[in-house]
Amino acid sequence: MRFSAWNILKQGLTGNAGWKPHWRSPEPKPAYDVIIIGGGGHGLSTAYYLAKEHGITNIAILEKGYIGGGNVGRNTTIVRANYQLPGNSEFYSHSLKLWEGMEQDLNFNAMMSQRGVIMLCHSDGQRDAFARRGNAIVNQGDDAELLDTDGVRKMLPYLDFEQTRFPIYGGLLHRRGGSARHDAVAWGYARGADMRGVDIIQNCEVTGIDIENGAVRGVQTTKGPIRARKIGMTVAGRTSQVAAMAGMRLPIESHVLQAFVTEGLKPIIDTVISYGMGHFYISQSDKGGLVFGGDLDFYASYAARGNLPMVEHVAEAAMTLMPVIGKARMLRSWGGIMDMTPDGSPIIDKTHVDGLYLNGGWCYGGFKAVPGSGNVFAHLMATDTYHDAATKFRLDRFKTGRGLMDEEGTGSQHNLH
Repeated sequence: MRFSAWNILKQGLTGNAGWKPHWRSPEPKPAYDVIIIGGGGHGLSTAYYLAKEHGITNIAILEKGYIGGGNVGRNTTIVRANYQLPGNSEFYSHSLKLWEGMEQDLNFNAMMSQRGVIMLCHSDGQRDAFARRGNAIVNQGDDAELLDTDGVRKMLPYLDFEQTRFPIYGGLLHRRGGSARHDAVAWGYARGADMRGVDIIQNCEVTGIDIENGAVRGVQTTKGPIRARKIGMTVAGRTSQVAAMAGMRLPIESHVLQAFVTEGLKPIIDTVISYGMGHFYISQSDKGGLVFGGDLDFYASYAARGNLPMVEHVAEAAMTLMPVIGKARMLRSWGGIMDMTPDGSPIIDKTHVDGLYLNGGWCYGGFKAVPGSGNVFAHLMATDTYHDAATKFRLDRFKTGRGLMDEEGTGSQHNLH
């Protein structure tokens, strides 16, 4: 069933009794051409583009929980393409273009809102760095505008511009950035993949990967063994654990990143704001809640919950940037499990096992990467060649030290960090 104004009117007049489930709930078949481990945004989009662009439809997505229950539903919904470093810059540019046509492509409302993203600067050095970043973004073919203090004040008059330690010197505005509804993105890709014949199997945990003579043969699951010639791993914070089933030890640590939402308020913030000196970011949802987050909890964990000191840290940054937020009541928080690489950039690559492919290490960039990640990973799995937008995401960069994309700013000697 396609969504349209006519269908919405028809269903509204007939008691909404004619809507069908967005996707089937099949039992797994004994074998598939492709198995995708992980039914989050990256896994769902990979299956969708494998079917849509490469004609591979005999696919099973194996999800340990339920669709939308993992990291794709545990983030702050920000979409942007304002990365500076070669490799990341062209990838996120590719992903943003897919975001801009995604709702029409999927025939599903993901509430994509290109309300703009502004990164605030708080020193002369940071402003110079943002000028370089903006030039790199424009040269990549995307948009960036460097604003002075008055330009930011005109857009965001409710901020505290005279902070004692971190006065606002200006900002870098990325107008095509914005936000989308996280679970709707998962639902849209799930529906699109299902319509093309992909089996989405929920509550099916992978417990082992079968390898014979250096090639994958299938997986062991809580619903029994399933055979496949190709397997893609898209399991976010569980990447190291699933890779270990294939005898791999990856340069990845899993950390918790908390996010928060307040009670519903009248419209205040009409853009996404990033506070450089507090690593704080905030936007307002369509339901009125202020959605914000900050730093990692800075300890390795697989628990989808955080600790109280980081709650205090994020609240302090919020109050420093915009004291008006102090009157809002925080309703809830959640934690996503972030798979962090040493250089802060992702991995999309073939592994040493024939037919086994890796997609992980997204650090802070997982949600905004959903369409691009699935698109380029599907290309890799279908053709065994790297997509032009993802040639630098090779796993061996950590072994050779060449081609590192140091988004973390921790330097080239990753063994020291």
